Amino acid sequence: MKTASSIRIFLLLVISWNGFAQVTQKQDTLLVKGQISSWLNINMDNKMPLWLGGRYIPQANYTLQFPKNKLIDFEGSLNISGQAGFHPFDSATADGSIRPYRIFGRYSAKQFETRIGLQKINFGSATMLRPLMWFDQVDPRDPLQLTNGVWGILGRYYFLNNANIWLWGLYGNDRPKTWEIAKTSQKYPELGGRFQSPVPKGEAAITYHFRMADMGEFVNAEMEQVPENRIGLDAKWDIGIGVWVEGVWIHKSKNVGAFTNQELITVGADYTFGWGNGVNVVYEQFLSSYDERVFAFSNSITMSAVSLSYPLGMFDNLSSIVYYDWMNKKAYNFVNWKHQFKKFFIYTMAYWNPVNSQLPQQGVAGNIYAGKGIQVMLVYNH
Repeated sequence: MKTASSIRIFLLLVISWNGFAQVTQKQDTLLVKGQISSWLNINMDNKMPLWLGGRYIPQANYTLQFPKNKLIDFEGSLNISGQAGFHPFDSATADGSIRPYRIFGRYSAKQFETRIGLQKINFGSATMLRPLMWFDQVDPRDPLQLTNGVWGILGRYYFLNNANIWLWGLYGNDRPKTWEIAKTSQKYPELGGRFQSPVPKGEAAITYHFRMADMGEFVNAEMEQVPENRIGLDAKWDIGIGVWVEGVWIHKSKNVGAFTNQELITVGADYTFGWGNGVNVVYEQFLSSYDERVFAFSNSITMSAVSLSYPLGMFDNLSSIVYYDWMNKKAYNFVNWKHQFKKFFIYTMAYWNPVNSQLPQQGVAGNIYAGKGIQVMLVYNH
């Protein structure tokens, strides 16, 4: 019901603004595009070793442009996907879905914008192990960089010195998002903001978010509305090499045992070595802990991540990502060869990972890359 109502509201807004724009606007544009992808995955660790899948994301953008660099635009897209798994000569299974991917309207001026609807919200300095991955599930191994959106309103103001401030309110997102132990109480909206400012040789930011967590299934029925506050600090500098730090403290105002406090910290660096066509190396070190007492670090998890990328030529790129879980002594290995044709991209991927993934990403790719296997993906953008 929520999806159907959102689509009707989106179409009504477009029609209403279209009539108004005929009198006041400079010009309007309608852009229709999309992305088609298909893939073959062979993984002998799965119950169904052979998987075939396809996805189509059609997108429509309607823009109304006004004097003084003001515009109103709308975006709507769907995530249409299907897949089938086979155990040769034995069994098969299939499923599919059609879901809204993005549905939002936006008003933009020279230094300000506000968006309302189903949208992507992400920020932070880290790239692979991200404490500030609060509202998205982007897996750096995923060639499509897919992530579910969140329902809400987002406003951003950009100062002339490149500082910026974000304010948001979220509502109707009933599933736990990344780093959330429990779902959000649907009786209250979520509220937050972010301020980012230039600093010598880089930029730094502070981020805050509040929600009511529903801890009833983890503790008892009296804990269905637990105030949760998050504070995040991140900074990035260019000092010959790129270096960054990103840290988050998540605190629940009621005692819910080990889930009362959560700390997440990542430090990282990247540098491009002048070998051949240039080898880009990214390294991140991550620490996470759940504790009843703040900053006790008694239940800690430590992970390392290394990313390598090498352009083989104008149309080919070879990349690799390795994660290592120091507590469980498990490595996650991923290699990707990307080739660009005139209208297509083809990705040939190989992975060797634990069957039960402990990585924080909750997107589609995290499930696909469990175990050992290869995947070939063909992508066409129109």
